[in-house]
This record gives sequence, structure tokens and C-alpha cells, in this order.
Amino acid sequence: MSPEQIRSAERALAVGTWTITLGAVLYSVLTVTPLMSHHTPDGWEWTAPILPLVVDAAVVIVVRMDSTLARLGGDGGRWPVVLRWMTGAMTVLLNVGQSALDRDRVGVAVHAVAPLLLIVTAETSLAYRRAIAAALGAREARERDERAEREHRAEERRRQERADRLAEYDRADRAERERREHDARMAREHDERVAHMAREERADQARRAAAEREEQQRRQDAERAEREHRERAVSERERREREREQSAEQEIEQLRQKLLTAPAADDRLPEDKARLTIQSCVVAQVPQRRAADLTGWSAGWVAARYREFSAATPERPALHAVPTTDTTEEQAS
Repeated sequence: MSPEQIRSAERALAVGTWTITLGAVLYSVLTVTPLMSHHTPDGWEWTAPILPLVVDAAVVIVVRMDSTLARLGGDGGRWPVVLRWMTGAMTVLLNVGQSALDRDRVGVAVHAVAPLLLIVTAETSLAYRRAIAAALGAREARERDERAEREHRAEERRRQERADRLAEYDRADRAERERREHDARMAREHDERVAHMAREERADQARRAAAEREEQQRRQDAERAEREHRERAVSERERREREREQSAEQEIEQLRQKLLTAPAADDRLPEDKARLTIQSCVVAQVPQRRAADLTGWSAGWVAARYREFSAATPERPALHAVPTTDTTEEQAS
């Protein structure tokens, strides 16, 4: 029997089992609900379907888990059996309860059909699945044995083939060793000739390399002397530039101190002198309020001159662009 046929039979068994299970559950709910309604306190009739649903849910769990364990070849022990028969007995009693109370033998027989069919179907389905699982296990065991036997025979053939190849390799290896020994003698002689020529060539190359190194050393010494001379010249220019910058910064700082300590103007200076004073303040970074005090002009006019001179003055102005100390003092006074 092919695997596809086995799967088809399992699907048919599962579909039939679940069809009977669902039909029996639905029939049980419809049958037991009136019985529970008659034996439920007034106002709680809506709880009547709960008990048959709980019992039938246990039946569904048992059927589902039994099918899973059977497929895996496992055994849940005695408790699944207890649950299966306890739920089956409860389902039978609940279904025939109303007919039994009414002393209706036909009703008892009719209402017992569905739960009994469900119980027998569950047991039969479990037995079928276990039988299928056992048959599949035996079949797989036979296939494993057959596969192991085929692999063993194939391994034996491979070992024999390897032995044959090794014998052939030994014969070929002896011939190859003889050929290699002859080739090695010829190669040694050739290598000796080549080594002699290489030694002569290396000696010539060494002499040429020594001459080239001497010439390169002379060029490097000349380039190093020229580079050191350029570096000294650049270092001297940088030193003089730093000295000029330091001198300019010192003079600007002196100008700032004098502007900060100069007395305020008693009256507004002429515009040309006021502009020169503000230019000196911009260069020395004197606050606008102090510039207004030194010139006597309004803060708005001073701010406008600050913007004008700030846009026109470079970040580090040359010293000749800064008014002299004496001129600044005269303008500020």
C-alpha cells in the first residue's frame, strides 16, 4: 500500500470521526438542554447549555489527543482511558435522562444511539490509528533494514574497487618513480648549470646595485641638504611672522587699554574725528557704549559706524590700519 493511500485512509478516518463527534455533540446539546432547564432554579435557565457543552468539550479533547498520540505512537496511560469512558458515560446519562425520568424506553434507546456511537467510534478510531502507526513502524523498520543491506553491499563493492585501484596505482607508481628519478638527475644537472650562471649574474647585479646605492646616497644627501635649507628658511619666515603678529596684538591691546581708560568727551567730536575714534574702537574691540562716550555721538550712529567698519575691517587687521596711540588719545580728548 502506497503512502498516499495510507494518508487518504487516515483522512477518511479523521473526517468520519469528527463528523460523528460534531453530530453527537450538537445532538447532545439539543437533547440535554431541556433536561437542564427543568432542573435549574428560576432565572438561571440560560445556564442550561453550559453542562452539555463542558462534557462535549471533554469528549472533543479526548478524541483529538487520542488521534495525536496514536499518530506519534505514544500512550497517555490510564487517565485518558478514564476520561474517555467517564465523558462517554456522562454523555449517555445526560442524553437518556429525560426519557428515563419519563419512563420512555423507546426514548432511552433512541437518545442513547448518538453517545454510544460516539464512544464506540472514538475507541475504534483509536484502535485503527494505533494499528496504522504500528504497520507504518514495521514498514519503516523493514525499509531501514533493506536500505542498510543495500548500503552494506555498496560499501563492499566500493572497498573492492578501491583495492583494485590501489593495485593499479602501485604498478603505475613504480613506473612513475623510475621516471621521476631520471628526471631528477637531469634536473639536478640543469640546476647546477643554472645556479652557476645565477651566481655570476648575482655578482654582476651586486656590483651594479652597489654603484647605484652610492649614487642614490649622494642624491639623497644633496636633497636632504636642500630640504633642510628650505625648512630653515620657512621656519625663519614663520618666526618673523609670529613676532610681527605678537607685536601687532600687543599694540592693539595697548590701544584698547588706553581707549578704555581715556576720559569721555564733554561734547560731540567732529564727524571725521569721531569716525577715526570709532574705527580705533572697532579694531581694539571696545564696546559700543564706550565708543559713544569717547565721541559724544548717539548710540544709533555709533552702532551704524560699528557695522560699517566691522564689514570693512579684516579679521586680523594690519598694524598700519590702526590709528597711532597719540592720534587716538588726541581724538578721544
